[in-house]
Amino acid sequence: MEMTASIAASPDEARRRRRAITATILGNGFEWFDFMVYGFFAITIGQLFFPTGNELTSLMLSVATFGVGFVVRPIGGILIGMYSDRVGRKAALSLTILLMAAGTALIGLAPTYDQIGIGAPVLIIIARLLQGFSAGGEMGSATAFLTEHAPEDQKGYYASWIQSSIGFAVVLGALAGTVLTLWLTPAEVKAWGWRVPFLLGILIGPIGFYIRSGVDETPAFLANKDKVKKPFTEVLLNYPRETFTTFSMVILWTVCIYVLLFYMPTYAVKTLKMPQSMSFIAGVVGGLIITILSPFVGAWSDRIGRRKLLAFSSGGILLIAYPMFALVVSAPTQFNLILFQAVFGVLIAGYTGPILAAFSEIFPTKILSTGLSVAYNVAVMTFGGFASLILTWLIATTGSAMAPAIYVIAAAAVSFLGVTLGFRDRVRSTTHQ
Repeated sequence: MEMTASIAASPDEARRRRRAITATILGNGFEWFDFMVYGFFAITIGQLFFPTGNELTSLMLSVATFGVGFVVRPIGGILIGMYSDRVGRKAALSLTILLMAAGTALIGLAPTYDQIGIGAPVLIIIARLLQGFSAGGEMGSATAFLTEHAPEDQKGYYASWIQSSIGFAVVLGALAGTVLTLWLTPAEVKAWGWRVPFLLGILIGPIGFYIRSGVDETPAFLANKDKVKKPFTEVLLNYPRETFTTFSMVILWTVCIYVLLFYMPTYAVKTLKMPQSMSFIAGVVGGLIITILSPFVGAWSDRIGRRKLLAFSSGGILLIAYPMFALVVSAPTQFNLILFQAVFGVLIAGYTGPILAAFSEIFPTKILSTGLSVAYNVAVMTFGGFASLILTWLIATTGSAMAPAIYVIAAAAVSFLGVTLGFRDRVRSTTHQ
């Protein structure tokens, strides 16, 4: 696939667009790696920083702290989104990557409960708040940055690289978990091995800042003379329908990421009683499929429209969620877990590949970052942030390993309705004629 427009661009223009994609996929990928690797090591972190004498309680405190990062995401989304809409996409993206690096460093270097007592979980909570604030502003700013750099007939392709970078983060996190759990003993992982991904993640600060500070601001932002002084107020007063439509569509997206990808290692170990290495290997497969397939789906949406792909994928997840969970519950083997992640990987790419381009067509440039950040982060906080805690509690309370399936089905139903009833394509295949 070409990164240039269907109408030939100048060499400088083509180079600028390539740099924009590179800066986004690397920066966003490393940010999400830092944010989600906590979920992959939630069991170990619970034992070291939240010791209660009860393994389930420690795990629930650990995943609750994972959710704490989501409480501040709407705040980060609003403040950084407004900063992006008023000052620029480039400045906002440079800020988010530094904040994420700071939170990651704090987790990687934090003393355990045995070393400093109650200060240990306090440090982890502060770190998660920093990470959550950063992640809250990342999605809206990154989406605005890529879609405003994109040719008019390739917005789906360009925006899909954001989802591809999330898949890339899943692959990196799962690979790190696979290597650590296969090469180290459980005692070594608990003693120091779990810190390695966080310490490596600290590198995103200087590397990501260097990459992002070297790209150009988007032409659309520079050309926009209608900058809004209070973009948050503008979104609430003048774009309530667009915000609600976006919110309903994000629900399934966030459940796919935080339940079907990030929560699965914990689910495989604690509920299915599988070795941790098996869950990480399956995660690599799912992440690779999303990483590779998302740009193809995004480009396809530029030709046939976003709505068809969004409806087909959300409807597919709605129909297969229960039988796929039933498969791994009844026969928790490595093959079935890989099949589970592969099937959902295809459907997740089908849903999330075109979704950000769809959002960029719902909101105008002047409030794009703020509008998307508000809808996205409220949905993520509500349905994604505490999903691990809710599901861990539901499984323990009901004794049913099928609780996550019901959660996914409910999310798919709401988002399917949001796509079919609330969203209308603005980009059609006629743009290529």
